[in-house]
Amino acid sequence: MSRHYNLDKVTTIRLMKKKAKGEKIVCLTAYDYPFARILDEAGVDLILVGDSAANVVYGMKTTLTIGMDEMVYHTRAVANAVRRALVVSDMPFLSYQVSKERAIENAGRFLQVGAEAVKVEGAGPVLDTIQHLVEYGIPVMGHLGLTPQAVHKLGGYRLQARRREEQEQLVKDARALQEAGCFALVLEKVPGEVAAEVTRDLRIPVIGIGAGSQCDGQVLVLQDMLGMFEEPAFKFVKRYAELGQMVRQAVINYIDEVRSGKFPGPEHTFFTDEGR
Repeated sequence: MSRHYNLDKVTTIRLMKKKAKGEKIVCLTAYDYPFARILDEAGVDLILVGDSAANVVYGMKTTLTIGMDEMVYHTRAVANAVRRALVVSDMPFLSYQVSKERAIENAGRFLQVGAEAVKVEGAGPVLDTIQHLVEYGIPVMGHLGLTPQAVHKLGGYRLQARRREEQEQLVKDARALQEAGCFALVLEKVPGEVAAEVTRDLRIPVIGIGAGSQCDGQVLVLQDMLGMFEEPAFKFVKRYAELGQMVRQAVINYIDEVRSGKFPGPEHTFFTDEGR
C-alpha cells in the first residue's frame, strides 16, 4: 500500500509555491527503477538522479569519473518509475562546461529520456550557460557550497563558507543563479546560519544537504540514509535503516538453506499430475 501517494504532479512551479507556503520539500537520490518507484509512491517531492551514482553505484572515488552515457542510463530507469515526483538529473563533469552548445545537447538528452530538469554546479563561469539552458526551455537547479565536481580545487569534502568573505560571495552567487533563471538551489555542507541567510534571501527554494534545518527542503543520498554501506557517513547523514546488514543476513540465510537442502522446499517446487 502506497503512503502519501497522489497524482498531483510535482513541477518547478509547485516547488516555488511550497516555499511561499512554508511547506518543506523532500528530496532523495535514486538511480534505478525499483528504488525510484518506492520513493515516488512514498511521497518524495523531488528525485535527483545524482552523479553520486559514481560513488554509490560504481564505487568510484569522486563524481568526476562518471559520464553522460551512464547518467542517461540511470535517468531513463528512474523516469520510467516516476509518476508524481519531479525528476532532476545531474549534469556530469564536462557535460556543460565546454560550451553552451554542448550543454544544450547534453541537457536535451536527459529530457529526451524522461528528466524534467537538470542540475549544474557552481556559478560565475556557468551563469551564461544556465541562462542559455533556461531560454531553451530546460529547467535548471543550481548547486553551491561544497560542489563535488570541484573537489580537487576545494581540497577535499570540507565545510564551505566558513569565513565572512566566503559567506558574502555565497550569497552573491546564490542571487546570481536565481537571476540566471534557476528554479531551485542545492546548498551543500555550509554552516546552518549561512544557509538560513541564503534561504531567506532567495525567492526560489533552497534544498539543503549538510546545511542545517532552515532550508526550504532537504536532500540525502539514498544509500547513505538507508545504511547500505558499513563505512561511516558524513556528519549530516541520518541513517534511517541498516539495509546493508539486512541484505547481508538475508543472503547468508539463503546460502545456508541452499547448502543444507532446506531450499527449495515442496512449496517452491512444481510437480507433474502424478507427483501431486
